[in-house]
Amino acid sequence: MTGARGAERRRAAVLGLPIRHSLSPILHRTAYAELGLSGWRYDAIECAEEGLAGLVAGLGPEWAGLSLTMPLKRVVFPLLDTVSGLAVEVGAANTVVFRDGGRHGENTDVYGIVQALAEAGVSAPGSATILGGGATAASAIAALREMGLREMFLVVRDPARAGETVEVADRLGVSVEVQEFDKFDADVDLLVSTLPSGAADAFAAQAARAKAVFDVVYSPWPTRLAAAVQARGGVVIGGFPMLLHQAVMQVELMTGRADVPVEEMRAAGEAEILRRAAEAG
Repeated sequence: MTGARGAERRRAAVLGLPIRHSLSPILHRTAYAELGLSGWRYDAIECAEEGLAGLVAGLGPEWAGLSLTMPLKRVVFPLLDTVSGLAVEVGAANTVVFRDGGRHGENTDVYGIVQALAEAGVSAPGSATILGGGATAASAIAALREMGLREMFLVVRDPARAGETVEVADRLGVSVEVQEFDKFDADVDLLVSTLPSGAADAFAAQAARAKAVFDVVYSPWPTRLAAAVQARGGVVIGGFPMLLHQAVMQVELMTGRADVPVEEMRAAGEAEILRRAAEAG
């Protein structure tokens, strides 16, 4: 049965803009190889928000699923036939699974965050601050709720634009206090930075007061924030473990296989990060 499944021609891809440097193809292709899915193919496809509907409509029956980056995680909802309860609560679907003739939306980012923190020994923070107010911040709120936290700080540049993320918190039964970057509370058990590469640099010294810091950036690494935390002796979690574990769940959802090769995917991803770092000099 494994042989027949492996020979089946199926496709999947990660969509976004830009998407060229995504590690998702490395992770998913490694999983396919280890699982013996020789007929499976995983690509990276550039897709802007306005092109998503047309792209999805043109996919054939060989497609098993899609991985989505921002801003596609939110705009995909009208294109879906069914959506998981968690994706609805978070307001972001980073995964589309094609099954039974329909399109099903899932959120695997929450799982990725929980697993990344658990691996680092951060399983029950008593207090937390989240930097950023986008889809990843919403997933971080959901992940912290799963870890037992019901109150946290949300730090954004413009509190007037945090409404969507505050609504997510309300749906999740979480209380968030919105703060601005010039005066946010970093004296917490866990600080989560969902900011893009370089955006947290100006606040690195301040943010490093947290006992543990999870920075969703994985390249270049370490970030200035991560280096500041390490210098103070705090716990640092990079973005790669989150990316790894959300991909593990995606592979399981798209292939139907429960024996996803986590450690082989981890090794392949880490090797690619090191290769890119060496190439960049």
